[in-house]
Formats: sequence, structure tokens, C-alpha cells
Amino acid sequence: MEKVHEQIEQHAHMSQEKWISAVALTTALLAALAALSSLLSGEHANEGMVSEIRAANQWSYYQAKGLKSGMLGSKTELFEALGHPVARADTEKLAEYSRQQKEIREAAENHEKAAEAHMRIHVIFARSVTFFQIAISVAAISILTKRRMFWALSILFGGIGIFSLLRGLLIGHF
Repeated sequence: MEKVHEQIEQHAHMSQEKWISAVALTTALLAALAALSSLLSGEHANEGMVSEIRAANQWSYYQAKGLKSGMLGSKTELFEALGHPVARADTEKLAEYSRQQKEIREAAENHEKAAEAHMRIHVIFARSVTFFQIAISVAAISILTKRRMFWALSILFGGIGIFSLLRGLLIGHF
């Protein structure tokens, strides 16, 4: 995209037509917005991955507590079957494992929800980058063909990109 933008600026300097300078200015603005959208898209993709890793870690911790609970539960069942008294500490520990598993499950589910939210926002920003890139390419076509209609189309695609960028910003902060 940088090469396309440089070529547009070069044509703008060489051209006698004033509107071509406006196209160059438009593409510079679109390129800056594309860079911003790309940065935000990458940030949300990274945060989504981190949240997903945290969720996976919590689920592993949940399973570990489940294994401990299962082993202790088997021990208490065996003692009961043999007619031996079950230690109070063991029954308290079973209740504690159950409580811990509930807390761990909630944390894992919260991390999963955060990951999904970040990935939804990532997709919105990625779409805005795509629309900005299309807009810049169409602006280049307008200069090469010297047709203002393509510049108008470029502005339309840029507007869609701006809409997506703003949507991502609004969703990402609320």
C-alpha cells in the first residue's frame, strides 16, 4: 500500500490537474486510518489470544481440582464401604474443591467471553483495513485513468472503512 501511495503522490506532483492533488491527500488520510485500524485489529487479536490462553489455563486448573476431588471422593467412598469413619478434614476438603471448581469455572468462562469479544472487535477493525486498502487502490486507478468517478468510489470505500473503524472503537470501549 505504501508503494501505491507513493505513486499517487508522484502523479499528483507531475499532473496539471488540481483534483489529483486532492486524491493524493485523500489517500494519505486513508493510509493513516488504515494504519490505525491495523494497529487496533492486531491489538484485539493479541488480547483475544491472551484471554483464550488464560481460559485454557483455568480449565486445566479446573480439571486438576476435579482429579483431586475424584481421588478424595473415592477414598471417602472406600472408607464408608469398609465401615471406617471418614475424616472430617476429607469431607471439608471435598466441599472446598467443589467451591474452588465453581470459582475456577467462572473465571474460565469470563476469559472465554473476553476472548470472543476481542476477536469480534478484531474482525471489525480488519474489515476497516480492507475497505481502506480498497479505497487507496481505487484512488490509484482514478489517477491512472484520470477519471474522477473512481475517486468518488474511493471516497465511498473510505467512508465504509471509517464507519467500521468508528464501530470498532465504540464497541471496544463499551
